Amino acid sequence: MGRPKGGKNRKYSYEFKLKAVQDLFDRHLSLNEVCLKHDISMGTLQVWQRLYKEGSLKEGRVRNRGNKFSALHLSEHLTKEQRLELENLKLRIENERLKKGYQVKGGGVNKEYVTLNDVNMKSLDH
Repeated sequence: MGRPKGGKNRKYSYEFKLKAVQDLFDRHLSLNEVCLKHDISMGTLQVWQRLYKEGSLKEGRVRNRGNKFSALHLSEHLTKEQRLELENLKLRIENERLKKGYQVKGGGVNKEYVTLNDVNMKSLDH
C-alpha cells in the first residue's frame, strides 16, 4: 500500500511507538488489531516490536548500519581506537580473500573481483 505519491514519511513519537507496542504485549491485541487501531503498517509495528524486545526502541527513524568502512573515509569523528579497529577488520577481510584466491580491485560500481591464479604473489606486496 504505502504512502500516497509525493507524500512525506511519517514520524512517530517515542510515546506513540511505546503505546502501540504495549497494546501488543500488555493488552494482548493481535498485530492486525494494533495496526488498524493506530493506522500503521504491519512492517512498521514488527520493527518496533523487535526494537522493544532488544531494548532499543527510540524516537525517529531507525537507520541501517550500512558499510562500516565508510566511516574511515567520511568526516565522521572516530576515536583513534575505533579507527584502528576498522582498519584491522579491513585488513583481516583482505587477508581472508587472499587465502581464498581472489582480490578486490576498485570500489563502488567499479568493484572487480580478480582471481589470483595467474598473478605473481610478490607483485601484491605494497
